Amino acid sequence: MSEPVQTPQTQASARFTPRIFSGIQPSGGLTLGNYLGALKRFVEKQDEGIETIYCLVDMHAITVWQDPERLRQQTREGAAAFIAAGIDPARSILFNQSQVSAHAELAWIFNCVARLGWMNRMTQFKDKTAGKNAEAASLGLYAYPSLMAADIMAYHATMVPVGEDQKQHLELTRDIAIKFNNDYGVDFFPVVEPLIEGAATRVMSLRDGTKKMSKSDPSDQSRINLTDDADMIAAKIRKAKTDPEPLPGSVDGLRDRPEAKNLVNIYAALSGQTVAEVIAENAGAQFGSFKPKLADLAVAKLSPITVEMNRLMKDPAEIDRILGNGADRAEAIARPILERTKDIVGMIRSRAR
Repeated sequence: MSEPVQTPQTQASARFTPRIFSGIQPSGGLTLGNYLGALKRFVEKQDEGIETIYCLVDMHAITVWQDPERLRQQTREGAAAFIAAGIDPARSILFNQSQVSAHAELAWIFNCVARLGWMNRMTQFKDKTAGKNAEAASLGLYAYPSLMAADIMAYHATMVPVGEDQKQHLELTRDIAIKFNNDYGVDFFPVVEPLIEGAATRVMSLRDGTKKMSKSDPSDQSRINLTDDADMIAAKIRKAKTDPEPLPGSVDGLRDRPEAKNLVNIYAALSGQTVAEVIAENAGAQFGSFKPKLADLAVAKLSPITVEMNRLMKDPAEIDRILGNGADRAEAIARPILERTKDIVGMIRSRAR
C-alpha cells in the first residue's frame, strides 16, 4: 500500500482545489468518540476557509443489515448531531450518501481498478468477520473500501480527516487514484492526504482503555452518547474504569496505563489543551478529584449539543430539507467528475441528463 509521501502524483494533486470530504455511518447513536474524533474537527476545518463536504454514509451502513425505519431515524439523528456540533449547512455541504448516485456509479468503476490482493489486505474486514463465517458476510462489506474511495474521489477531495482505524482505507483510495491515472494516462484524480491530528482522534471505551469507544458495544456504560443528558454523562465518567495510581508528572507516565491515558486524552481534546498541559495541571491528582473535573468539562461541552439535537429532531421535515439541499449541491460537484471519468474509461453517453 502507498504511504502519504510526496511523489510526482501528490505534487500534481496540489493543482486541485483544496477540498475536504468526510463521513460518518448512521448505523447507531453517535458518541463522544464521534464528536472528538470527527465532528469537532469537522467544525474546525469548516472555519479554516476550505471547502468542506460532510456526508451521512447510509450506503456503507447497509453493508450489514439495518432496520429501515431505524436507519432513517439514525440518519436524521446524525444530521442533527452535525448541525448541533457547529456544522453550518450554508457553509459546508451536508447530505446523505444515497441521494447522490455518483457514489455508487464511481464505486463500480473503482471496483474494476482495485486489485483483489489489495482488498484482501484490508484489516477492518478481517476484524469485523473475526470469529464469524466470513463467507456469510455481504459483498458490500468486502468492497466497502472501494465505495469509500468513490465517496472521496467523486468530489476530487484533497484531504480527509480520518482516525487511525481508517488510515488503511485512505491508503487504498490513494492507490486507486494513482492506478486509474496511470492506467489511462491522465492526471484526473488527486492523491488525497489524510488529516490525522489531535489528542483524542481515537477515543477509547470507558470500561476498557484498550478498546475503541464504540456505538455497537453491548455496554452503554462503555461510551458517552451525544443523546445522554448531563446526569448520565457525569455518572458514566464517575464510573469509568481507572487504576489506583495518581496521575503522573509526565506524559511518559501514562504509558501502560490505558484507562488513565484515555481520560487525560478526553480532557485534553475537550479543553483544547495538549496532553502535556493537562498532566502539568493535574500531576499527582487522584482520580477521585480528576473525574469530577472531567465530568464538569464534558457536561459543559456536550449538553448544549444534546439540547440542540433534541430541538432539531422535533422537525424531521426540516432535517430532510437540509439533507436534500446538500445533496443537490453535492450532485453539482460530483456529476461532472463522474461523467468525465466515464469519458476517460471509454463509456458512451448519448443521453442528456
